[in-house]
Amino acid sequence: MTLPSAADASALLPQLQKIRRSLHRNPEVGLDLPLTQRTVLDALDGLDLDVTTGERLSSVVAVLRGGRREETHAAVLLRGDMDALPIIEETGFDFASDNGAMHACGHDLHTTGLIGAVHLLHAHRADLPGDVVFMFQPGEEGFDGAGKMIDEGVLEAAGVPLVGAYGVHVSADQEPGHAYSRPGSYMAAFSRFDVTVLGRGGHAARPENALDPIEAGAALIGQLQEYITRRFNIFDSVVLTVGMFHGGTAANIIPESAELSISVRTFSPETTARAEEELPRVAREFLAAHGLGARIAFETLLPATVNDDAEAQFFLQTFEDLFGADRVHTVAHPRAGSEDFSRVLRRVPGSYGHLGAAMPGVDAAAQEVNHSPRARHGDDGLGEQALFLAHLAARRLHRELDRSAAGPRS
Repeated sequence: MTLPSAADASALLPQLQKIRRSLHRNPEVGLDLPLTQRTVLDALDGLDLDVTTGERLSSVVAVLRGGRREETHAAVLLRGDMDALPIIEETGFDFASDNGAMHACGHDLHTTGLIGAVHLLHAHRADLPGDVVFMFQPGEEGFDGAGKMIDEGVLEAAGVPLVGAYGVHVSADQEPGHAYSRPGSYMAAFSRFDVTVLGRGGHAARPENALDPIEAGAALIGQLQEYITRRFNIFDSVVLTVGMFHGGTAANIIPESAELSISVRTFSPETTARAEEELPRVAREFLAAHGLGARIAFETLLPATVNDDAEAQFFLQTFEDLFGADRVHTVAHPRAGSEDFSRVLRRVPGSYGHLGAAMPGVDAAAQEVNHSPRARHGDDGLGEQALFLAHLAARRLHRELDRSAAGPRS
């Protein structure tokens, strides 16, 4: 098989850096990204692709038909998310955004790296034993863009089964050119847990004649944390954080109610289901024991990102083959952040991982994390990022070809 080379990727790098910096200068938030979508379409113009755009969001789906596709009747999906965050940028880049939004999570690199993979694979399409679906996705930052693209048919775009799906996420505080992933649970499910504590208002000097929702709400926080430590396995953990606690209007008034908004992170489907069932019950019963009522809503917004074991090994081995064992890291524990590519991985075996993209020459103590207004991602590794994605797709299709040639297993 003939595959894209490091020389191919190196030749593409200046073009990719130009695209990335244009995207970085013009970030867009959410599901409607007309400028970003236009940049992607312009970058793909002239290539032999089947391209469609989204109906409810500014997505782009491009399908590359392999010259040997009839030998497998299979496809692989590669994904790059495109949206930015509502953050005022403080990086000092000469291509920094000034529109009140920022690519603080590196999605400008994700989009550009995927564009590079399209070009690399397009040059070798005659030897591809299958199709490649390129998923350019808006709305990863809290808008469930992946779920909406699935609803609009991205997983069926090639017209043949997907046998693998892969994505990468860059990190502004990890060593450039290094890859990180693991088999199994890799990133957390994210659930929102809202509790309105319903009490009875009164005078702060006479609490015995009221039902204080602030006192009970504060006690509930400790009760939930204690319940988690006693009832959930520490090796399949639950991370519960109260991000908002509102109640009251004055120091001498016991209010009628108080509101808690809680983030719950879990790392397996089983623990996610248990949390959704048990934590609201604990809250309701605890408050009832103190004579208070409750309105409770618990919604799992994103499932856990769970890598297929074999595909995670393939992901890491492919990177090692290309760039060396010293740049590959099988991480010991999942990350507590969440990712809507999890929705794809629930339907298609595949893997997700991180690529270090810290600015070269910047001391580790000065590197700021993704989502910081000072997060500075370097783009010298865009060629390697594109090459890695291209090899994931091409090698996975050739592996499928080998399986097809071996015939059915007895």
